[in-house]
Amino acid sequence: MVYMAKWKVILIIVVGLLGLSFALPNLVDRQTAEGLPSFIPSQQVNLGLDLQGGSHMLLEVDLKTVIRERMDSIVDSARAELRKAKIRYDDLNNGGDKVTLRIKDLERMEQAHDLIYAADRETLVTDGDNGLITVVLTEQAAKARITSAVEQSIEIVRRRIDETGTREPTIQRQGEDRILVQLPGVKDPERIKALLGQTAKMTFHLVDIKTDLNEALSGRVPPRSMLVPSADEIDPASGQPRMYVVHKRVQLSGENLEGSQPTFDQQNRPVVSFSFDGIGGRKFAKITTENTGKPFAIVLDGKVISAPRINEPILGGSGIITGGFSVQEASDLALLLRAGALPAPLTILEERTVGPGLGADSIAAGKIASIIGLVLVIVFMGAAYGLFGLMANVALLVNLVLIVGALSALQATLTLPGIAGIVLTIGMAVDANVLIFERIREEGRIGRTPIAAIDAGYQRALTTIIDANVTTLIAAMLLFSFGSGPVKGFAVTLAIGIVTSMFTAIMVTRLMVVTWLRSKRPSALPI
Repeated sequence: MVYMAKWKVILIIVVGLLGLSFALPNLVDRQTAEGLPSFIPSQQVNLGLDLQGGSHMLLEVDLKTVIRERMDSIVDSARAELRKAKIRYDDLNNGGDKVTLRIKDLERMEQAHDLIYAADRETLVTDGDNGLITVVLTEQAAKARITSAVEQSIEIVRRRIDETGTREPTIQRQGEDRILVQLPGVKDPERIKALLGQTAKMTFHLVDIKTDLNEALSGRVPPRSMLVPSADEIDPASGQPRMYVVHKRVQLSGENLEGSQPTFDQQNRPVVSFSFDGIGGRKFAKITTENTGKPFAIVLDGKVISAPRINEPILGGSGIITGGFSVQEASDLALLLRAGALPAPLTILEERTVGPGLGADSIAAGKIASIIGLVLVIVFMGAAYGLFGLMANVALLVNLVLIVGALSALQATLTLPGIAGIVLTIGMAVDANVLIFERIREEGRIGRTPIAAIDAGYQRALTTIIDANVTTLIAAMLLFSFGSGPVKGFAVTLAIGIVTSMFTAIMVTRLMVVTWLRSKRPSALPI
């Protein structure tokens, strides 16, 4: 007992210095910490939404749109197959969650049924009276589509948030169709709402120059064309957004975009430059070569943001989008295009903004609680166990340094419940020392020498200490696994505190006791 291996002493020193080096950057502001040399740790503890303020949003994925778009593809495939087989039909409609059509030639009903099912085997095709055919998605296919859409939405939301430079955002699924977004430190929640509220689905269409706009506005729109409003142009006669007649066929989609950046044109106006991948570049070159001199509409979320004329073939696979943007609008549009389009619109169900003042009050209250708890524990340990209590207090301070260092190194997010976990850890950190010291007292009362009493105290209390801390650690792991948000923050600090308190009680305090024993050779225990 009175001997500690050199490797243990070295381990204590190394862990202590590492904890101190990772904890110290928290004493300066973030800008100063980031300016430290690269070989010095500069990470700081990230404060959660409740401590530094920010934005909390609960989003809902529009699942009806997800299913409707899937049914649109079934409509297209059914139309193509029936036309190919020259089977006459009418009343082909997309009802949102089902597709219905009526076969005119009842003798070819079975053939039509088989063709529609063969075109998409994730469907359930049923026959009705008078040639009626109903097509719905199978339950398994619908669930898979919904799961895919929500997961893709989470990934797109994460990309958009990351592009804004927000630190440690919380983005997670809630229930079947909802996404929880927590953004600590966000100072412009309206911009975030605008970024998340746009689907950013970009498509390229040729403008229908053969159709008269007035005829289209009166309701005579050709079957293969559609009316699309402008995003920023206003018709001076009506005061309404200018309308364009464009072909329904999508010549090129945003899925082929490889990158986009805000920039300026020759007149120093903000624009967005974009580039396609290899496949998109070849398609773009072919379209611009075959349609030189024709207007080409760029449609974003159902609105024409630009409709330039193709002056010459564009073979480089890149271009620019003009549209009277401000610098911020050009930057946001480039961000949206880089992050990709959402599979369905998102609706904000709940929104809360936490002011930094409230977070500062929480931090101040947490500091006061921590200091009061620390002082009370230090006073109690000193009064109850004398010199050994002072050693335990030193280990307690080391424990706090290690907790802060671990939170910084792991880049964990500290929340208000996390502060509660630290305060709880302050009390729990001396549990092991109390068990050891009480055991040493008992051994001293039965007549053992100080060295024998201390040796027996550590050996016999060790099993109890490990059992108690492991069971608490299991509880913390369960809280982290099954909890969410604030509960996870509490579990993280509690788990880190348990590990560091075991280290300081079993290793740090023991090193101080051994050093004291070897130097003083006492004849009586100071507790």
